Amino acid sequence: MTQHKNYTAPLELPQVLEQLAGLCRCAGSRALALALTPQYNPRDVQLSQSQTAAAYQMGVRYGNPGMTSVSDPTASLKRAAMGSSLSLRELLEVRSVLQALGHMNAYFKQIENGADSPIAYLFEQITPDKRAEDRLSMAILSEDELDDNASPTLYNIRTKIRQQSLGIRSKLDSMIKSTTFQKYLQEPIVTLRDNRFVLPVKAEHRNEVPGLVHDTSASGATFFIEPMAVVEAGNAIRVLMSEEEEEERRIIAELSAMVGERADMILAGYRAAVEIDLLFAKVRLGERMNAMLPHLSQDGHTRLIRARHPLIPRETAVPIDIEIGGDYDTLVITGPNTGGKTVAIKTLGLLCLMAQCGLMIPAADGSRVSVYHEVLADIGDEQSIEQSLSTFSGHMHNILGILERAGQHCLVLLDELGAGTDPVEGAALAIAIIERLRRQGAYVVATTHYAELKIYALETQGIENASCEFDIENLRPTYRLITGVPGRSNAFLISEKLGLPADIIERAKTYVPSESHRFERVVEELEATRQALEQERAEAQSARRRIEQIEKLTRSQQSQIERDKQKERERAKAESAKLVKDIQQQAADLMAELEALKKQRDSEQFGSLYAEARGRLRKGLGRLEEMVAAADMPAGEDYVLPRPLKKGDYVRLRSGGQTGQVTAVEGDHVRVQMGSVTMNLSSSALMLSGPPEKEQPKTRKRAGKGVTFTGTSKANRDASQEVMLRGMDTTEAMMELDAAIDNAVMAGVETLRIIHGKGSGILRKAVAERLRRHPSIREFRLGVYGEGEHGVTIATLK
Repeated sequence: MTQHKNYTAPLELPQVLEQLAGLCRCAGSRALALALTPQYNPRDVQLSQSQTAAAYQMGVRYGNPGMTSVSDPTASLKRAAMGSSLSLRELLEVRSVLQALGHMNAYFKQIENGADSPIAYLFEQITPDKRAEDRLSMAILSEDELDDNASPTLYNIRTKIRQQSLGIRSKLDSMIKSTTFQKYLQEPIVTLRDNRFVLPVKAEHRNEVPGLVHDTSASGATFFIEPMAVVEAGNAIRVLMSEEEEEERRIIAELSAMVGERADMILAGYRAAVEIDLLFAKVRLGERMNAMLPHLSQDGHTRLIRARHPLIPRETAVPIDIEIGGDYDTLVITGPNTGGKTVAIKTLGLLCLMAQCGLMIPAADGSRVSVYHEVLADIGDEQSIEQSLSTFSGHMHNILGILERAGQHCLVLLDELGAGTDPVEGAALAIAIIERLRRQGAYVVATTHYAELKIYALETQGIENASCEFDIENLRPTYRLITGVPGRSNAFLISEKLGLPADIIERAKTYVPSESHRFERVVEELEATRQALEQERAEAQSARRRIEQIEKLTRSQQSQIERDKQKERERAKAESAKLVKDIQQQAADLMAELEALKKQRDSEQFGSLYAEARGRLRKGLGRLEEMVAAADMPAGEDYVLPRPLKKGDYVRLRSGGQTGQVTAVEGDHVRVQMGSVTMNLSSSALMLSGPPEKEQPKTRKRAGKGVTFTGTSKANRDASQEVMLRGMDTTEAMMELDAAIDNAVMAGVETLRIIHGKGSGILRKAVAERLRRHPSIREFRLGVYGEGEHGVTIATLK
C-alpha cells in the first residue's frame, strides 16, 4: 500500500520553494527554504504567518537587514571548539559570519518597539563580537597569508627577512653589472631557486663563479648558482623563514582557539541569522508575486479572491475566485478540456500549502485560508507502466490511499474523478467516493465531465456546482471559474461552429435522452440569467464608481473653495491690520506736527497748516473705515462694495492678484492702473483694498518752518467762536479743539463755544480735562439754558 506516498506532489510546492531559495542570501537559508514543509498545527501556522508579517512590516519601514552571502561555519567551529587549528580560509569565513551578525544586530537596534516583535527572539540570539571580528581582520590578509601586524614577533621577523633580501639583491645587482661577471652570465638577472637568490651562469663558465649550484636548465646550458658572497646571508634568511613559519602556526592556533571559545555563541547567532534571512526571503517572494498575508481560520472555510497560480506568469494568469468550506463542503467543477479546471484546483491546493508554510499568497485582500490537517491531491495521469495499470487504475490506486488518510478537516482535491472507464459506472463511483469522503469529514473539490455529478451537486445539500467559462463565439476557454452554475457540454454548439453539417447535429440530438435535453436547457437558462446578472452588476459597479469619483471631486472642490475663502479672509484681515497700523502711525505723525504747529501759532500760515493736517486725518480715518468694511466682507459672491468706487481708491480683483488704483470712474466701469498696465473693469469684479506695501505717502518740507507735512496744501480756515465736536471720537475731537483754541487766540477771540453733545458724557469730560490743562484757557463752564446746557462748554480765553 502507498501510505507513505506524497499526495501534495502534484501541487508543485517544491517549485515554489526553489523560487524562495533563489531569493535567500546565503547557503544556510537556501537549505532551510528547500526543506520547508507545510505545518498542520493551527498555532504553528499562525506563528509562522505572524513572523512573516513582522518581517514584512520591518522591511517596509526599515528595509531589509544586510545579510551577506556567508558559508556555513558549523563544521569549522566544532573543530575549533575541539582544539584544532583552522585554515586561513575557514577563519575568514568565520569573520564573514561575525560581520553579518554585527549588521543584523545594528539593524535590529533601529527597530522601534522591536522587543515586541514576534521575531525579536531570533535577533536576541545574535551576539556580535566586534573584538574577535577586528582581531581576525587585522591578522589575516588573504586565504594564503597572514598580515605583518598579526603579531609584533611576526612583524620583526618579516622586517629582517626583507632587510636581508635587500642586502643580497644589492650584492647580486652589483655582480651582474660588473664587466667581469657579465661574460659568465646567460642573462644579467637575479632569480630565485628553492627560495635562494641565484644567478643564471653559462655551463662552460660554472667554475668561474664560485658558489652553490641550486638548479640547472632543462637543456643543461644554464647553471643557477648562488655566489659564495651571499650564501651566508641566504642561510640567515632560511633561519628567519623557519621562525616565520613557526610564528604563523602559533598565530593561527591562537586565532582558532579564540574562535573555538566563541563557537557556541557564533553558531547560535548564525542559525538565527539564516532563519531571519529566510523570513525576509519570504517577503521578497511575496513582493515578486504581488502577494498578501491571508486571514487564517480553523473552520475549514477557505475563500480565495482573484487568486493566481504562482508558477504561471502574471501577464498570462487569469485570476479566479474559489471557495470551499463556507456554505458547502464539496465543490464539483465542470467544463471543457483545457478550460482551467485543473489549474483551479491546483491553485487552491498550492495556495493553502503556501499559507501553511508561512508564505504570502498571490491573491487579493479579503482572502482567507483555513488550516487543514492534511492536503491530499490526485491530479494528472498517474498511469504506472511498471504495475501495468491503466489511467483509471492509477487514479483508483491514489484514491484508495487518500480514502485511508482523509479524515476530519482534510482538504481533498480530485481531478477528473471517475474518468477512464465506462461513463455510467465512472459517475456512480465518483458519487460514492465523494459521499465517503464527506462522511469522513473531509472538504472535497473535484473536477469532472459527468452530467450525473452536476445533477448530484444540484440535488444534494452541502455540495455546490462550479464551471469554467467557455467563449462559444471564439471557441476558446476564458479560464474564469463561475461558482453556482454547472458547466455545459457545448459539444453540439462547438461542432456547429466548426462546420459540422446541421443534419448530423440534429440527428445526434435525437439520441440524447430527453432528461439530458431538459437538464441542458435548465443549465442554458441558468447561464443566460447569470450572464445578464453579471452584466447588470458590472454596469451598477461602473455607475457606482462614477458616482464615487464625482463625490470625491465635489468634496475636493468644496475643500478647495473653503481653503480659498479662509485664505482670503486671512489676507483681508492682514491688510486691515496693516492699514490700522499705518493710520495709527499717521495719526501719531499728525500729533507731532500739531505740537510743532503750536510753537508756530504766531505764524501767518498757521491756519492753513492746521487745516491741511486736519484734512489728512479725516481722510485717513475714512480710508480705515472702508478697509475694515472690506475686510469684514468675504471676497466671494456675497461681497458688496461698501460704497461706490471713486478716483484714487485702491482695489484688487475678487479672485486675488495685484493691487491697483482707480484712475477714472465711468458708471459701473472703472479704469484701474495695475503697475504698468491699465485695465477697464466692472466694479462688481473688484473689492476695496489698501495701498500696495511699497506705496508710501509722499512728503514735502515747508521751507523755513522746520515742520514736515503730508499731502497737498489746503486753504486756511477763518477763525470761529464756535467748534463742533459732536460725533467725533476723543482723539479727533481733541485735535479739533486744540486747533480751534489756537485759531481763536490768533484771531483775538475772547470766548469759545464748544459743542460736544450730551451723550454718555465721555466727550464732555475729555473736553473739560483738556481745557483745565490748556495754557490759553482762563476758565470754562457748562452751557446754561439757551446755550445748549450740558451739551455745550463755554471757554474764556486769556
